[in-house]
Amino acid sequence: MSAVEMNFPDPPSDKPSWLSLAQAVFNLQALRWDTAHCGGGLRWQIFAFNKGYDYKDTLSNGGFFQLAARLARYTNNGTYAEWAVKSWDWMRQSAVFTDNYEIYDGVFIADNCTKTLIYRWTCNVGTLLMGAANMYNYTNGDPEWKQRIELLLTKGLDIFFPTRDIMAEVACEPIQSCSYDQPSFKAHLSRWMAATVQVAPFTEAAIMKRLKASAIGAAGQCSGGDNGRTCGRDWAETTWDGTAGVGEQMSALSVIQATLVQKVKPPVTADTGGTNKSDPIAGTKGDNPNPLEPLPTPKITSGDRVGAAIMTPLALSG
Repeated sequence: MSAVEMNFPDPPSDKPSWLSLAQAVFNLQALRWDTAHCGGGLRWQIFAFNKGYDYKDTLSNGGFFQLAARLARYTNNGTYAEWAVKSWDWMRQSAVFTDNYEIYDGVFIADNCTKTLIYRWTCNVGTLLMGAANMYNYTNGDPEWKQRIELLLTKGLDIFFPTRDIMAEVACEPIQSCSYDQPSFKAHLSRWMAATVQVAPFTEAAIMKRLKASAIGAAGQCSGGDNGRTCGRDWAETTWDGTAGVGEQMSALSVIQATLVQKVKPPVTADTGGTNKSDPIAGTKGDNPNPLEPLPTPKITSGDRVGAAIMTPLALSG
């Protein structure tokens, strides 16, 4: 979707477009919407033999929500927007999402999705923020989506900025227990906060204050190793903390680049210069037919139609 929204040069004409690739992911994920357990939602794993198949996590469902919202904004197609609302509503009523906008990691099917794994990660709030911002933009500033964004920016995100507005992965950094992938989570939040500024400009002051403070902290951490520029993890410390890895490098680079977002054009749509070719039934052809019917909805007359039998989370970096 980033390639679509930034008008990245199209692939050769005999290859799928960036947009059709995103549409294929959407269609395949919508096919896996599981109403048989907990009234909806996506499982963490695809196959029953995978550990975690009995788990519905916030990042999978939040990623699907974000992808649907971004497709709705780009194509101006109401069916994508319906799926965004449907996925938001499912998460909002589930135990991953409290009334105080505490966003937890996920829920277990065995307990009818009432038992929560109580970890809070930056990327989970980030993907919801990005999706909500795109829905705000798509709906031309709907007050309900604005309020949701404001709650995510405060109650949802405050915990991740405990010191001088500097981002921290609070579930693992303080006790130095981060796994190999968790140091990269701040990269995703940084990118999604910056992108939120572009499609929901009222957030600019609140977001840029935190991104700039975090970028300064990250730059201070990128002073370690034999080369003197290896990045660490604890951005609240002004000198290298001794940690290193791909995730640390990703996060530091992302938050520093995010401070430049005001200097670039906002994401395009199909109506504002986007050139990507749409394929609403991508991923549902050949041996993989799409059996789902569209959600009950008024006729969709704008832009592409998301096919008669659509339906249809995205790559984190999306």
